[in-house]
Amino acid sequence: MSPRAAGRRVPQSEWARAHRPRQGEAVRRHRPSDRRRLRSMAGAVVGAGLMVTLILGVVGLRVQQVRMSYRLDALRQSRAEIEEANRRLRVEMATLKSLSRIEGKARAELGMVAPARDQVQLAREFVPGGKGTSALEGPSVVAERAVPRDVGVR
Repeated sequence: MSPRAAGRRVPQSEWARAHRPRQGEAVRRHRPSDRRRLRSMAGAVVGAGLMVTLILGVVGLRVQQVRMSYRLDALRQSRAEIEEANRRLRVEMATLKSLSRIEGKARAELGMVAPARDQVQLAREFVPGGKGTSALEGPSVVAERAVPRDVGVR
């Protein structure tokens, strides 16, 4: 057991008394700076910074990928809806262009009737075996009798 542990006071030298830490003062220890240690610490900090930057970059790219994936899904859904609407509109257009429907509406709503055989005459330029355009012969007469405006021509 040491003399201090036993509770006895050990006489101190003059130097020990002068350099003894005072009550409440922190003990300062002087260490010479070691350049190798500073360099290795700086390298560790730079390496850690690079690792954090790489990890944040990978996480950012993943977030961007997920965001673009959601946008792509929304665009695909929108495209499918537009294609379906386009298909429905084409069917409706074909229905509206139907000649039988147009003829039925003309007869029912406008009171039109099919022209009689003697009401329709073809111009020479449209007759098979005709001589060609009527522009060479001057103005041509399309029909001998005028067809009334309210009668449709097929």
